[in-house]
This record gives sequence, C-alpha cells and structure tokens, in this order.
Amino acid sequence: MSEPQLRSRTVAANGIRLHVVTAGPETGPLVLLLHGFPEFWYGWRRQIPALAAAGYHVWAPDQRGYNRSDKPAGIAAYGIETLAADVVALIAASGHERVYLVGHDWGAAVAWWVAGTHPERLHKLAILNVPHPAVMQRTVWGDPRQLRKSWYILFFQLPWLPEWALRRRDFANMVRALKGSSRPGTFGPAELAIYRQAWAQPGALTAMLNWYRAAARQQTRMRRLGRIRVPTLMIWGVRDIALDRSMAEPSIALCDDGRLVFREEATHWVQHEEPETVNRLLLDFFGA
Repeated sequence: MSEPQLRSRTVAANGIRLHVVTAGPETGPLVLLLHGFPEFWYGWRRQIPALAAAGYHVWAPDQRGYNRSDKPAGIAAYGIETLAADVVALIAASGHERVYLVGHDWGAAVAWWVAGTHPERLHKLAILNVPHPAVMQRTVWGDPRQLRKSWYILFFQLPWLPEWALRRRDFANMVRALKGSSRPGTFGPAELAIYRQAWAQPGALTAMLNWYRAAARQQTRMRRLGRIRVPTLMIWGVRDIALDRSMAEPSIALCDDGRLVFREEATHWVQHEEPETVNRLLLDFFGA
C-alpha cells in the first residue's frame, strides 16, 4: 500500500493564518490532530498515514505560534480560550459539522477545552498523556511530587532567559529534553534536524513559551472546566517523567463515556514510541 499524499495549505481561522498538513480522502470523516510542545504537525507523522489509509480526511495543523503558522505578539494571544477558538474555527473552515479530535501534550489541553466548551463540534475525543485541565491545576499546586516534575513550567515564566537557554548551541537543551524524556532512538538525528528548523522560525520560540506564560495567568479559569460529554479515549504512557499517572484516572472520571488505556513501557511520547498500538486504538475507537 502506497503512502497517502501529504498536502500543505494555509487556513484562515480566528483572525490568524494556520499552516495545516492534510491527507486522505476529502470526502472522509475529518480527524483533527493537535500537537504539543515543542512539536508541530510533524509530531503526528506516524499517525497520519494510518488514519488516511483507513478513509479518514486528516488535518494536522501547526498550532498558533508554531512552525509555519502565525505568531501573534504578546502573552494574551495564547490563552486557552483563544487556542480553543482556533480549533473551532478550523472545524468551521473544514466544512465539517463534527470531527474526531486528537490531542497530545498542549494539544491535548486544548482538545479537552474544546470538548468541554463545544461538544457539539465533536464526534469523539482522544487524549494522549495530558490530564483534564481541572485535574492538572489542582494536582500541580496540591501535590509536591507533581510540582517538582513541573519545575520547567515555573522556569518558562521568566522573561527572555528561557528563550536564551533553549536556543543556545543550536537548541541543545531542547534536543536533550526530547531525548532524555523518551525511549532511546525515538528522536533520531534526521527528525531532530527537522525539529530544529521549526524551532528556528522567527518568533517561534517565544510564541511557544507564551502558551505556558498565558496558562499561568489563567489558573482559576482552567480549574472551571467541567465534565466531558463526548465519548473519550485516553492513552497514557506510564513512564512520563513530567506528568504523573495518578492524574489519569481522576481525568477519565470526569468523562461521561470514557476509556483509559495505560501503556506501561511508553513515555510521554507514546505516539512516537508505540505508533502501531496508538493507531489501532484510535481506529478502533473512532469506528466503534
């Protein structure tokens, strides 16, 4: 079976332009894939072909601030409600009434928010390795163990210093973070060269960090997200060094129709490390 053709387009959404990679038949149901930090659409490269080959029309955007998408100035441009509004606008631009929404890392946080505030736009929700925002907020500030794991979030609140530390020596610290938090061989030299190109886009690094800075200013709002009414699948790599597995079950408990799958040998980067398993779980869930 030949690899589905990847197509690149720019979509006007919520007052900005978002770069989107698409694949699969345009008449198929839409799957929208939301990446996290410090990735971009390329973080789904192992899922896009399988979803497209199964007949889904796949959209994998660079979210605002990342790679080839617009990078509005200022921290306020990266609040969770604005990020969710980008996704709702993408759905509207796609011409689909509802989509299958998949998110990892920060993309999962946005996906949770879209599901909680715009359930009418979703068929189903799939979450990879990020808790429900309300669970995340109360755990980070109430559990010393998780607070220690989240030290980098506090560091990212500083002005200019995080940008300097992450950019120096050709993004050596970002590469070290990816390799150190994943199974050996997950991110090879060829892939890391592509990531470096995305990180080096003008304004990208500050925009990417502004997601964290905006979130720190919205803690009360993040706690208010309520129950999730759409069917939800959560896939959790247990060896995540940044997010404790103790947040997974309380998160799925906030879903009216939820299923939690632990992958004992996977890390935070479960879709990279176990792509066949993740692809099968997604396809079975969407088709059920």
